[in-house]
Amino acid sequence: MSAAYIEGMPINAPALAHLSDRDLVATVTRLVACANDVTADLIAALAELDTRRLYLSDGCASLFSYCTERLYLSESAAYHRITAARAARRFPVILDRLREGALTLTAVGLLAPHLTEANYRHLLDAARHQGKRTVESLIARLHARPDVCASIRKLPSPRASLPERTESAAHLHAPPNGGSRADEGPLVSASLLAAADAGILESRALPIPHRPAVIEALAPARFQVRVTVSAETHAKLRRAQDLLRHVIPDGDPAAVLDRALTVLLDRLERSRCAAANSPRSAVPAKGRQPQRESRTRSRTIPAGVRRAVWERDGGRCTFVGASGRCKERGFLEFHHRVPFAAGGEATVENVALLCRAHNAHEAWRDFPVALESAASVESPGEVAGGPRSTASGGS
Repeated sequence: MSAAYIEGMPINAPALAHLSDRDLVATVTRLVACANDVTADLIAALAELDTRRLYLSDGCASLFSYCTERLYLSESAAYHRITAARAARRFPVILDRLREGALTLTAVGLLAPHLTEANYRHLLDAARHQGKRTVESLIARLHARPDVCASIRKLPSPRASLPERTESAAHLHAPPNGGSRADEGPLVSASLLAAADAGILESRALPIPHRPAVIEALAPARFQVRVTVSAETHAKLRRAQDLLRHVIPDGDPAAVLDRALTVLLDRLERSRCAAANSPRSAVPAKGRQPQRESRTRSRTIPAGVRRAVWERDGGRCTFVGASGRCKERGFLEFHHRVPFAAGGEATVENVALLCRAHNAHEAWRDFPVALESAASVESPGEVAGGPRSTASGGS
């Protein structure tokens, strides 16, 4: 009898309510074993799908996109399963441990970056039936990190209009115009503050742990962005605030960032997709003679063609797979539909946008023999992801 059924009936709340305590415990145990089998099977299948790169033909640029856009897994679930699949491809014993319930996906994800041919059996045995904290302690013994500085933080008063803050010696100066600053200094221990007050603290940078950037939706059309920047970037921000005081009196970092990104995007669009304020059309106007074509064929795609292709394709990969069009907007390349080597010209009709993964996928389909020969002389690490392609040209 399948674990998903009780006496031939599908499992549901009414069916479970009629089970005895012993039968309910047995059913839960059986379902856990079934879930472990399914998880191990899914990890094995994802590993094989990743090896064959079948997500490309389904219109996805990566296995992560395939898991989230086609299988509708959450980002966290996709990440853990992909990590486990790639680790299991290197060390197949992981599948056996997942199937018997000796390892969890979280444990595999934590151990994966540290597994080698020399230590994988020892680490997997030590992590058997262990929780996240134990596995983290196991990894900490492999790669010990220095102690962190003790810190004391004074909580704000409930009646205070603005939160009080403790500043390091490098942030003792007050912000201009008496306003609050979004970039608060790091909280430090009382001993460090006392040393700073006494003037005996050396001027040196303290090690700061890496914190990934966070972009979080707060409300419709409102986002919170938290990112750690270097001293040089901080100085640039302050300089930009000073230069923009005439239009942004309060120096709002969000307004400064918006202006900076506007300028950056304008520059990138000019260099990447040949954007222009008054562009010349890639197609000659009626009554005008077309520009004389060069007698020498070139891989270089004219600016007018790049501009027209980018606008036509909407700045997005045009590969259409079995489940729809690829959604990738990063790592885009200009692709010759009829390959340049086969006589394809750099025209609007023959050029399209493809992401790097699908551009390489198309090149592999167009020139399988040549690329297989090239791959045979490359190291395995260089060709593990398939054929390589240039960032600016394409096939």
